[in-house]
Amino acid sequence: MKETLGNRMRFIRDDVLHESRPAIAEKLGVSVVTIQNYENDQRDPPSSFMVRFAQLTGASLLWLLEGTGPEMKGGTANLHQATKDAPVPHICCDTLGNPVDLSEFVFIPRYNLRAAAGHGAAVAGEKPMFSISFRRYWIDNYLRIDPKDLSVLSVKGDSMEGVLNDRDVILVNHADTSPTSGLYVLRIDGDLLVKRVQKLIGGRIEVKSANEAYSPFVVDTNAPGGDFAVIGRVVWFGRQL
Repeated sequence: MKETLGNRMRFIRDDVLHESRPAIAEKLGVSVVTIQNYENDQRDPPSSFMVRFAQLTGASLLWLLEGTGPEMKGGTANLHQATKDAPVPHICCDTLGNPVDLSEFVFIPRYNLRAAAGHGAAVAGEKPMFSISFRRYWIDNYLRIDPKDLSVLSVKGDSMEGVLNDRDVILVNHADTSPTSGLYVLRIDGDLLVKRVQKLIGGRIEVKSANEAYSPFVVDTNAPGGDFAVIGRVVWFGRQL
């Protein structure tokens, strides 16, 4: 029953300390679901969490990670020494001072739309500007997309005004490069454009702008006749009001 990391964590919590999941989750500053996922080996806990778990429970970090050596560091767990007056230190807190479990988030790189090209690649050696965090639960259960296939880009220009405005940020799924209909990021002659795309017969797509000043055009994806690629589909956008 101690063959996996999750089994060993459950053993320390349940058999050694006789603590419930809600009780230890509160002391560690994470959700009960997080503890459940770790104990069921449905998610790998980050190293920072394991250090806190070992410090809190008195368990041997080496035994937790590898299953070798003694189970407890000194034979006495210090779980019950954690009180509201002397809380266990947390790696990160929100603006209200509440502890935040960073493993519940994914950090997606953000590029400038004019500088980025392809999946995670950048033109002329440009690097991501920074990262934007999203809830892992939302990514996994609503978008159902591998976080590695996502990036955040900034919108420039007025061709999609009213749908996507200048300086909006968009979340792009780079795994979706076979457009049916929707908003897509396209590379055309070295430029990245955000456009509304509609699939036509024979492998052709119609590319439209929201701004009527920009004329629609058709691309034959089988023979585009130039530098053309579908970079990915827009799955979310954010806007500053």
